[in-house]
Amino acid sequence: MESVGIYALGVAFYAVCVAASIALHEVGHLVPAKRFGIKCSQYMVGFGPTVWSRQRGETEYGVKAIPLGGYVRMLGMFPPKPGQPARVDSTGRLGMLVDQARNDAQRDIGPEDADRLFYQRSVPKRVVVMLGGPTMNLLIAAVLFTLLWTTYGLSRETPVVDTVSKCVVPVAASKKEQAAAAPQCTATSAPTPAVAAGIQPGDRIVAFAGTRIEEWSTLQGLIRANPGRTLPLVVERAGAQVPLQVTLIKDNRYKLDGNGLPVVDDQGRYVLVPVGFLGVSPTTVRETLALTEVPGQFGTFIAQTAAAIVNIPSKMVGVVKAATFQGERDPNGPISVVGAGRIVGEIASVQGTPENPINFSDKVAGAVQIVAGINLALFLFNLVPLLPLDGGHVAGALWEAVRRRVNRALRRPDPGPVDIARLLPLTYVVASLLLGMSVLLIYADIVNPIRITG
Repeated sequence: MESVGIYALGVAFYAVCVAASIALHEVGHLVPAKRFGIKCSQYMVGFGPTVWSRQRGETEYGVKAIPLGGYVRMLGMFPPKPGQPARVDSTGRLGMLVDQARNDAQRDIGPEDADRLFYQRSVPKRVVVMLGGPTMNLLIAAVLFTLLWTTYGLSRETPVVDTVSKCVVPVAASKKEQAAAAPQCTATSAPTPAVAAGIQPGDRIVAFAGTRIEEWSTLQGLIRANPGRTLPLVVERAGAQVPLQVTLIKDNRYKLDGNGLPVVDDQGRYVLVPVGFLGVSPTTVRETLALTEVPGQFGTFIAQTAAAIVNIPSKMVGVVKAATFQGERDPNGPISVVGAGRIVGEIASVQGTPENPINFSDKVAGAVQIVAGINLALFLFNLVPLLPLDGGHVAGALWEAVRRRVNRALRRPDPGPVDIARLLPLTYVVASLLLGMSVLLIYADIVNPIRITG
């Protein structure tokens, strides 16, 4: 029962952090909007029915029942139809939909708001307002990662040998096979190249195939790229450098992506490829970063997160199969806010072992890293130039600036604000896809979740 309570506390901590992140995202929109004189009638955290609200000045602040986002209602998001008063007069279902949206937007505008509309502001001001939310998420991620890396530290694999495999055993192609039973050496099992070469735990590999080794990733790449070759290797042992010769074998091992993570197919199984094999594992250490090292590491995390977001559509096939129990979940695949909450709960309640204890600081660090990662993902995802995302509004404003500049160069009249209401049919399609993807991920995270404890 104690572990259940700790699990619940972890989930509650995560929920508060996510709610705060959403609230601060919307503050990022609200503050510059008010600063630029745009009337904001609502500031809401969540969607659906209102749970609580208070009127403060001209803005209603509140919380809604579905905590999956939020919004700031700014007057004048859609300009009126060029050359005509706002009214429903277009033929066709899509045309009526667009005009109805314009009409609804104009209905909230009173005579006193005539010069306080979003579309009336300059392009730079509109861009600042729409980028304010994602920028807030970026700042949250930067602050959390900086605190985490400079105080708790960052795990890094080093070219110091932790363990030496005694024999060559096949790797498991799925997490279920990994959990079933660890492969055991038998009398007929071949020794690994590391054993044959005389490599010992604690050896620091300083050179391999004539290349000086500073990072484990460099060594790993050289090993995998040279199956079947006999190559020189130098280890540092008891303060002395010891030259060795190692004959690598070709063996089926996990295919790795650009981040060094195992690639998983749409059935949730690891992809195996024939590569060079040595039979050693690295020692993992936790090192704190100097403040000057943080920007470079943060840039690496941004690139990795952006690549993960780009790959989400291709990963959804695997999510569908996992949700219908036709495959396993990709441990490196997309998850919903529900799935992330479950992982934080597991981190909070995991006990560890005497050999590998997990203390309170480890648990806090794990939860903080997930919250920071979510904020970084929200920053990048909201930059996608499609409505209803913030990037869609930014793209519309930038297109307006380009169009005006071109017309000015050609000595044509000012074309006026871009009519983004015409993009509403596409917006509804994108919103429906995002909603469907979110529902699918939440369902998969309930019935077949990603687990860190196996």
